[in-house]
Amino acid sequence: MHGYNLMQAIARVNRVFQDKEGGLIVDYVGIASALKAAMNEYTERDRGNYGDMNIAQTAYPKFREKLQVCRDLMYGFDYSGFTGGTPLEMAKTISGGVNFVLDAAVPDRKELFAREALLLKQAHSLCASLTTAQERRESAYFEAVRSAVVKLTVGGAGGRLLSLQEINAQINELLKASIQSEGVINLFDSKTVGEKFNLFDPEVLEEIAKMKKKNIAVEILRKLMAEQVSVFKRTNVVQSQKFSEKLAQLMNAYYNGLITNEEVIKELLDAAAQIAALHRQGETLGLSQEEMAFYDALTKPEAIKDFYENDQLVAMTRELTEMLRKNRTIDWQRKETARAGMRRMVKRLLRKYDYPPEGVEDAINTVISQCEMWTDNTLM
Repeated sequence: MHGYNLMQAIARVNRVFQDKEGGLIVDYVGIASALKAAMNEYTERDRGNYGDMNIAQTAYPKFREKLQVCRDLMYGFDYSGFTGGTPLEMAKTISGGVNFVLDAAVPDRKELFAREALLLKQAHSLCASLTTAQERRESAYFEAVRSAVVKLTVGGAGGRLLSLQEINAQINELLKASIQSEGVINLFDSKTVGEKFNLFDPEVLEEIAKMKKKNIAVEILRKLMAEQVSVFKRTNVVQSQKFSEKLAQLMNAYYNGLITNEEVIKELLDAAAQIAALHRQGETLGLSQEEMAFYDALTKPEAIKDFYENDQLVAMTRELTEMLRKNRTIDWQRKETARAGMRRMVKRLLRKYDYPPEGVEDAINTVISQCEMWTDNTLM
């Protein structure tokens, strides 16, 4: 391949990957001389369009620019322990950097650092052969911090919250690939490092509460709560509204500097305890989590419990859930007429129990909303 055909092949790649500042051609079949000859056939206009191909004059200056930006964003935090330090010193420097970036007192730093460190990584991939050993170590440090921040705040594939063990493993692999780091780096001084996070495990929550890096602890708890709220949004209309509002209010207060990281940790732990209590309540009543969602809907107005014995509410819950299970049909999702029939069936059953009582007629709306949520997420 040479001349026009060679440049056409490269142009096709450019059209597929538009707006990409640079790339690397790996010469497996010896096209370097043909590429150089083809480049010499460019008009001045073509050279202007394609730009300078000398990475020492293009990619490397961009790398140096982004390296300095990352240094500036980390101003105030000493990360010198990463260079030539022991695995323990490197771990403390990375986790300390993550904690620094997550400081809510500088709300824009997290997003800005994540973006600039990613640009640094991309620039480094184009000019790695030109960088000094010190530049490579700094670049590896910023990428390790960025990676840990993203994994803590966004999560893994599909937004799944990664355990500390998984984050550790991925950061270790990153450092081995970038600077041939030896030894195992443990970023988080916590017994939970080997465990999957569990919002209902008191030992795990206690370990998170004791973490010295409070900003990291906040993000772990926030992500745990957000995952639980996501579950509620598919299963429990009452608890979904309650805890999504609670989480939003807490984090807004924290990010606006109205409460400290220690205060938000306490509030998030209290919320976790409330959710755990909900699970225990279901066990006490002899109701499954699916049934508890209907129980919560039936008892949403506090005044409801003044009209019924708890045994009546439990019986109503079980009969309602069983009726929906027996009569469910895919048409409830697809046809409004079928959905309307489901609502009439629910109201007919509740009238048997004189529900809703006089004065709290709106309670029926919450129950219907729960039935519709159940329909949309159970028949998928």
